[in-house]
Amino acid sequence: MASIPFNKTKIVATIGPASNTYEVLRELIRAGVDVCRLNLSHGDYSVHQQVIETIRRINEELRVHTAILIDLQGPKLRIGQVENEPALLVRGEELVFTSQECTGNAQQVYMNYRQFPQDVAIGDTVLIDDGKLSLRVTGTNRTDRVTAVVEIGGPLRSRKGVNLPNTKISLPSLTAKDLDDLQFALRMNVDWIGLSFVRTARDIIELKQIIAREGKRVRVIAKIEKPEALQEIDHIIRETDGLMVARGDLGVELPMEDVPLIQKMLVDKCIRASKPVIIATQMMESMINNATPTRAEVNDVANSVLDGADAVMLSGETSVGEYPVRVVESMRRIIQTVETQGYRYNRNNQPDITSDTFISDSVCYNAGVMASQVGARAIVGMTRSGYTAYRISAQRPSADIIIFTDVPSLLSVLSLVWGVRGYFYNKAVSTDQTIRDLQQILKEQGHVKSGDIMIHLASIPLEEQGRTNMIKLGRVN
Repeated sequence: MASIPFNKTKIVATIGPASNTYEVLRELIRAGVDVCRLNLSHGDYSVHQQVIETIRRINEELRVHTAILIDLQGPKLRIGQVENEPALLVRGEELVFTSQECTGNAQQVYMNYRQFPQDVAIGDTVLIDDGKLSLRVTGTNRTDRVTAVVEIGGPLRSRKGVNLPNTKISLPSLTAKDLDDLQFALRMNVDWIGLSFVRTARDIIELKQIIAREGKRVRVIAKIEKPEALQEIDHIIRETDGLMVARGDLGVELPMEDVPLIQKMLVDKCIRASKPVIIATQMMESMINNATPTRAEVNDVANSVLDGADAVMLSGETSVGEYPVRVVESMRRIIQTVETQGYRYNRNNQPDITSDTFISDSVCYNAGVMASQVGARAIVGMTRSGYTAYRISAQRPSADIIIFTDVPSLLSVLSLVWGVRGYFYNKAVSTDQTIRDLQQILKEQGHVKSGDIMIHLASIPLEEQGRTNMIKLGRVN
C-alpha cells in the first residue's frame, strides 16, 4: 500500500471503454485513483459488473480500498432525431416543441419531456446543446405543444440535451431506469450512489428510504446541478452523505461567472458539515485528446484543491480519453504540489456546543489543533460508523489521518474522504494494548517511525463501542 501515491485530496476517475480492462484499471489505481465512478447511462449491467469485480480483485492484490461510486442518470431532457442534420436555427424564427414523437427539422422537434407544455411559462428560456442554442417560450397549449423564438441560433443536431433554467420541472429525480440501476447498485454492494437532478432534500430522503428498505447501507451523494438545489442547499447537505458540484449543468442553467463562487460556497458548507464534496466536470478535458493539460486546467484543479474539496473528478478524460493513466498522473502531481507548497491546513471548524455529538466533535476538533501545535505526524482514530474520520477530516489537518475499523466495507467508503487512510483492526484488547498494536502496524507500513509524535483518539471503555471521548498525545516507541 505504501508504494501507491497518496494525496490528501482524493481522485475520482470515471471508468469507460478506455479504462475498463484489468490492465488499465490496475495502472489507474497504482497511479493514485481513490474512487472509480461508473456512469450507468452507458453500457449494460454485465459490463459494469465485470468492472466492479475487477476493481475488487485489484484491491485485494494491491491491498488498497478503492471505492466504487455509481451514478444514477436522473431524468434527461432531450430533443429527438433531426432530419438531414444539422438543421439550422435562425435568430428570430419560431421552433415548435412537441411531445408527439416525430423526426425534427428547423421548424419542429420532438421533446422527450412530456410535462413540458404544462410546466413551462411564456418567457421561459430553453437552452439546447449545453446552451449553444437559446430560445424564449412564446406560447403553450398546455397539452403537447410549445412554441419558442430563437434568440441564439446555430446548427441543431439529434438527441441534444435541453436545459430549462427558469422552469420548475415536475419530473421526479428517480426515473424507472434509475430504480432498475439502483437495484443493480445495491446488489453489487457499491460504496456510494450519486443522485442526479437533486432539487430538494426530499429527493435524498426518498432515495435513502429505498436503500433502507433493501437492508443496505450505501452512502448517497447529491449531485448539485439545478438552480433549485441552491435554494435548499442547507437541507440537502443535512440529509445527504456527500455532495458533487456538477459544474457542467450548473454553468448552463446559471450565469457561468457565478459558478466559481458557488463552488467555493458549497465546499465551505460541506467542510463545516463534515460531508465529503467532489468537484466535477471539465477539470482536464483537453487531455481526452492531448497528452498534456492546458494551463487553465492546471489552475482549475489547483484552485479546487485550495478550496478544500475532498476529491476532484475526471469524466471523459479517463472513460473515453486517449491518455487515462497519464491524466491521473498529471492530476496527482498538481494535487501534490499544492498540498506540499500552498495548502491552507487547519480550517478551525469549531464544534457546535448545542449538538448531541459535541463531546466527540470537540475531541476531534482539538486533535487537529493539537496536531498543528506539536507537529504531530499522524492522528489515529477508531470508528465503526466513519463519523470520527469525517470529523477529523473536516479540520483539514496537516497530520496524516489514519483510521482503523472492524467494518471491512467502511474502508472503501472512506477512500473518498479527504486525508483519510483506512486499516482493518478487530482485536478486543485494552486501550493501551490497542495503541501499541496500532503504532506497530503504522511503523511496519512506513507511516511513522520511532520518535514521531502521534495523537490517538478512542472511545472508552472500548467494549461499549461508543462515540470518541478520549485523546492521547505521545511519541512512537
